Amino acid sequence: MSYKIIGDSSTDLNQELKEKGNFALVPLTLQIDDEEIIDDEEFNQAYMLEKVRNSKGVLKSACPSPEAFMEHFDEGDDIFVITLSSQLSGSYNSAELAKNIYLEEHPKKNILIIDSKSASIGQTLLARQLKEWLDSGMEFEEVREHILQYREELNTKFVLESLEVFRRNGRLSTMKAVLCETLNIKAVMTALPDGSIDKADQARGMKKAIEKMAAAIAKDAIKPEERILGLAHCNNYERALYAKKLIMEKVKFKDVIIADTRGISSLYANDGGVIAAY
Repeated sequence: MSYKIIGDSSTDLNQELKEKGNFALVPLTLQIDDEEIIDDEEFNQAYMLEKVRNSKGVLKSACPSPEAFMEHFDEGDDIFVITLSSQLSGSYNSAELAKNIYLEEHPKKNILIIDSKSASIGQTLLARQLKEWLDSGMEFEEVREHILQYREELNTKFVLESLEVFRRNGRLSTMKAVLCETLNIKAVMTALPDGSIDKADQARGMKKAIEKMAAAIAKDAIKPEERILGLAHCNNYERALYAKKLIMEKVKFKDVIIADTRGISSLYANDGGVIAAY
């Protein structure tokens, strides 16, 4: 049986996965002031980051249409869709609608829509694990059971250089954001079990914040010797390597993958942000 793994463009594939095929990414749309930027293969990170730095108005994103997901449903016998957390985006609901519409005409098709309850490199780890099981010959229903269990065990944490985009999207109060900027306080954020986000810790300066993120990961990592650590960075590979070094000194994961952020992750992580999933 052939298969296709479809992610929305919050899925930050590393180069190895890009080259292996069987993946398709459906773009979200970024709105910066009065300009819309499509998060597709033509996305220019440097241009977008400059636009964000100069922006005084709207900073938000829009999920793909159901039709954008359905365009890929004929590309495999078994279809798996991985979306940004439903607590952060309408992407999951759009993909579910696409599935329901498609199944009206193709009722025997195998389609699984996965709410990642994460973002960025968390979605990447789900995609990577799906490919491993599917390439081993695992059947659709068994993959469904395993990947949903894997998702429940997945943790995501991140450290951002700036909280401005979160403030403008109403996910953080203006007072908290301004206080953090004024005192150079960097928040260590975590994904909660339902896929929403919360502050786990904080530190003054990025290096100390990454140290705290590493300590938090070491504290709640379960059977790390059997799991992959994923790191995504926005325009700061050296910082991702620093995070890798600190984390691996504290806890030995089976392997580590590092990816660049695409458009949607770059918007929210902002210049210099680092995201970890494990």
